[in-house]
Amino acid sequence: MDQRLLTIQDISCVGQCSLTVALPITSACGIETAILPSSVLSNHTGKGFGAWTFRDLTDEMPKILEQWLKEKIDFSAFYTGYVSKAQIPHILEIFKKSARADALKIIDPAMADNGKLYAGFDSDFPKEMARLVKEADYILPNLTEATLLLNEPFIESGYDKNYIERIARGLHEMGAKNVVLTGVSFEADKLGVAVFDGNKTEYYFTERLAASMHGTGDVYAAAFTGALLRGKPALEAATIAADFVVESMKQTLPDPEHFYGVKFEKAIPFLVERLK
Repeated sequence: MDQRLLTIQDISCVGQCSLTVALPITSACGIETAILPSSVLSNHTGKGFGAWTFRDLTDEMPKILEQWLKEKIDFSAFYTGYVSKAQIPHILEIFKKSARADALKIIDPAMADNGKLYAGFDSDFPKEMARLVKEADYILPNLTEATLLLNEPFIESGYDKNYIERIARGLHEMGAKNVVLTGVSFEADKLGVAVFDGNKTEYYFTERLAASMHGTGDVYAAAFTGALLRGKPALEAATIAADFVVESMKQTLPDPEHFYGVKFEKAIPFLVERLK
């Protein structure tokens, strides 16, 4: 039986992030992907847009699950992104009732960056996100999200491998079987990931581009998920995803008017070639 992935996160109708990133990227990896939107926005809430519309879909989640169970629809993997506190109990119920045997759970705890929580999340949100972390086969936090989950101070730079490996081990002890920590940097011109499997930590670094672009975390998580479900080991999946993000950013750099995301679509041939 083929893999069937369910990804649970919001839809920003315009703006290359969340489900508008996850669905095409995992599909390009050859993975059948079903979606469960957590909310619908006219456009994302990042810098560049002045306002947005928003419709919460929490109340639809149990109804959708009920219908899936009637139809005997199940999933071999789950990938969660930006969700609200009220949705976490519903997601745990979906995991419990619609998972095939040995279904993988990949959690991107999309809640913070640059040392602070996203607007709309209160200080208790990391405690709720920790409930998903406990279920995770793979967790994909950036450094801000990792330190919030562990209730530790965020260190932006100047840390060493001991610090990174202590953070990774702490997340593993929370329940995550494997930790893929993003945004790791020991040199000014390098940016990468640390992959911890409970025993050892392995690293991969790319060049650091002189740009910051919206949605790169979502692009990374989707590419990692697709590569992992294609049978790639975690470090290789992490490497492919990091290189894909860099290639997507390079495709975007020549267009300074493209403020709302990265042109990942133009980099999909690169991703497909790497998966061969």
